[in-house]
Amino acid sequence: MNIAIGSDHAGFSLKQAIMSLLCELGHSYEDFGCHDTGSVDYPDIGRPVAEAVSQGKYDHGILICSTGIGMSIIANKVHGVRAALCHNTFSARRAREHNNANILCMGEWVVGQGLAREIVTTYLTSEFVGGRHARRVEKIEAVENQ
Repeated sequence: MNIAIGSDHAGFSLKQAIMSLLCELGHSYEDFGCHDTGSVDYPDIGRPVAEAVSQGKYDHGILICSTGIGMSIIANKVHGVRAALCHNTFSARRAREHNNANILCMGEWVVGQGLAREIVTTYLTSEFVGGRHARRVEKIEAVENQ
């Protein structure tokens, strides 16, 4: 898979760990920033990642800030994005299986690196199951297209 990844300064350390994991798992990625712990505004990173995923340039996105909330809010403003804030493997699996999420959001101050690695692995290995869930995703898309 080809992954777009980004973080603000509060998610920088976790992003570095996740990029290492992506390499271990054999996925390619592009780092949209930030590139150090200097203060940045999360919308300036989250929006370009969400737009790139929405345009089909990447299979999935991963966004990290202190709680994951800000990144999930900005990402979900972009047409075609279904960003899911996940702090455990159950929600990561369900985000893919039931909601066909295309961006995973996490909070560095909420999850440790070990759990984050499990969340990312679960998210990337889970697939949308369709069926009744497809109907629900279509309803989300209908609202988005109004």
